[in-house]
Amino acid sequence: MTVKEVAEKLGFSILTGDGEREITGFYACDLLSWVISHAKTGDMWVTVMNNINILAVASLVDVACIVIPEGVEIYDNLAERANEKGITILATELSAADAVIKTHDLINGNI
Repeated sequence: MTVKEVAEKLGFSILTGDGEREITGFYACDLLSWVISHAKTGDMWVTVMNNINILAVASLVDVACIVIPEGVEIYDNLAERANEKGITILATELSAADAVIKTHDLINGNI
């Protein structure tokens, strides 16, 4: 299922990017060095981090998207840079855990 489809069905806001990538896995973590060594290409990465460094990590790992949970806002310069790099960022009021669980259930046909 694509990022855009997930966003539409679960009410996530697409802040940047086109959402055309397929989500093939899930990863939730705020420690950037840990994400680099453990997340996988195609993952939906959930983090409350809202600084420019998440873009470098997203590019390095090649995640499908970044999800910013719990209503955390991102800065305009982060959105501009994400669009320049073609990185999709979503926002949700859900907790990180609920964002992963609901997306997992949706992709696997459980909701």
